[in-house]
Amino acid sequence: MNRVYLSLGSNIGDRLLFLQQAVRSLQGVKGVKVSQVSSVYETDPVGYVDQDAFLNIVVELETSMTPLELLKKCNEIEAELGRTREIHWGPRTVDLDILLYNEEVVETENLIIPHPRMSERGFVLIPLVEINSDLREPRTNRSFIELAHTLKEGVHLWRPSNGVDAFMRF
Repeated sequence: MNRVYLSLGSNIGDRLLFLQQAVRSLQGVKGVKVSQVSSVYETDPVGYVDQDAFLNIVVELETSMTPLELLKKCNEIEAELGRTREIHWGPRTVDLDILLYNEEVVETENLIIPHPRMSERGFVLIPLVEINSDLREPRTNRSFIELAHTLKEGVHLWRPSNGVDAFMRF
């Protein structure tokens, strides 16, 4: 099995419900087991800032899927939950990004792992290191926890994690 970390975010409608539905959808995928869910963080938008605040989480998966199979499934879940791509970095019902796939570096036309901007984003790193503080950037071997300490601005704990099942029962 492969260990994978995904970042999930939502800033339209019932943000928490969209995150929960996305995690439920992931749990229903053959060959995927959600092993951890971070706390929920409310975060200021990045890039396109004229939009509502996001709720963000990171989930850890164990999967037999390849990176491209997982990307396809993530895109399908986004579409099922109403995701549209009208404005780059704009408002969305839900966004699922593959952050890490084992310690592999993957570069294809449609997928780059580790996620190319994850080291610049507190809304990714803070929940990531919450669930695994030992992770390192595969290309540089730099500690994600060190990077997270410099990116705390605009990231606020919204609801603490009590495990995968508790997240689903909110």
